[in-house]
Order: sequence, then structure tokens, then C-alpha cells
Amino acid sequence: MTDASTCYQLSQGYLLIVTKKCSGCMSCMMACTLAHEGRVDLTHARIQIKKHVFGTYPDDDIEQYVCKQCADAPCVAACPTEALAVDPETGVRAIDEQKCIGCKLCMKACKYEPSRIVYDFDRRIALKCDLCTSTPYWDEKGGVRGKQACIDVCSLQAIAFSRDLPETEEAYEVNLRTSLHYARALFPVDDAGMQPPCDALEEAGLRPVGKVAGVYDQAVETDVTAGKE
Repeated sequence: MTDASTCYQLSQGYLLIVTKKCSGCMSCMMACTLAHEGRVDLTHARIQIKKHVFGTYPDDDIEQYVCKQCADAPCVAACPTEALAVDPETGVRAIDEQKCIGCKLCMKACKYEPSRIVYDFDRRIALKCDLCTSTPYWDEKGGVRGKQACIDVCSLQAIAFSRDLPETEEAYEVNLRTSLHYARALFPVDDAGMQPPCDALEEAGLRPVGKVAGVYDQAVETDVTAGKE
């Protein structure tokens, strides 16, 4: 067992989430279990979405929990069988399910509450995000040089992949709305939620096209009122 103060090789990949953009649809959880387990089973999802009935947007109505690939990785240090280890090639902290004895020490060692590691009560082993390094039921190439199922399925593009270690806890939560994808869905793109989406689109050089009000696309020179009687 390694000393808890040890710093390991950095992961070459991290998941970033824009919490104010997530709708709580849980598509990421379903995609995760389909890729890893071959079935939809939210209790086995390596990413967890929690909805607070009495929470308020944008502070605490929806929360997302997923492994942050910590530099010090106390979960790795706590594992007595080296089932949870750092991949020597990619730096990803991943669990070898064949070595896991289900002792839950990694879950207790996780710095976050709730733990970013979930427990499989059926097989009595621990599960955590491996950035889709091992997805036996998904045909796509995963890992740090491939795709991640949760990112691939998110319709609001609320999850992103980064190769750089976030410098602060807050850096794991970013504003991904600057792509204007969110504004096209008629949601505000600023964190305060005050800028009308049409203003953001027009500032980007986009304008209404066709005869349907509110429909925006790439910049065009055509007069949208042409042909009106």
C-alpha cells in the first residue's frame, strides 16, 4: 500500500462539467452503463446525477458526481490489492475488477462526499470512471485518445474532455455555453442567466434566417423579409 501523501503520474484526461447547463436528464448515466455493463442500470453508472427537489437553480438543484482523476489519488493509495491503480501509459486511475475484493477502502479514502466511487452490490466490487478506457459493450474507441460515452450522448453538451489538470476545484466546473449551441436552444449563455440568447447570437454575427422568428444559423446576406407580401 502506498503512502497517502504520494503524488502519482498525472492523468492525461479529465471530465469538465458546466453545472448550470445540465438538465438532469441522466442520459450520461444510461450511456455509461450501456457502454460498461451492456444494460441500463443507473446504480452502476460511473457518473451520478443528483436532483434536489427543494434546490434552486443554478446553485443546488442538480449536482453531478464523477471521478476527478486526482493528482494525489488517495483511493489508489488505500487499495490493498492494487486493483485501483494508475495506468502507466495514460495516467488514468482505473479499477481492475478481477483484483477488486470489494473492501470499500477506496470509497472511504475518496476526498469527496459523496464518494466518486460507486459500489456494485451484485458483484461486490467498486466501480469508477475510467474515461471509457474499458467499455466492452461500446464499439467506439475510448480513453484519453478516444471518446467518452457521457460526452457523446449529452444533448446539451454539458460535459467536456480536457487534457489539462484543472488548477482549482472550481475549474472542474466550466462555462461550455460559449459554443452558442445553448443559445440556439434559446437558453442564456452567460453564467448570470441575464443575457437574452438572441443577443449572444447576434453578437457572434449570426442573424435570423427564413420566415420563422427565433431561428438562427450561420451569417447570411439574404434579407429575411424578402418575398413577404
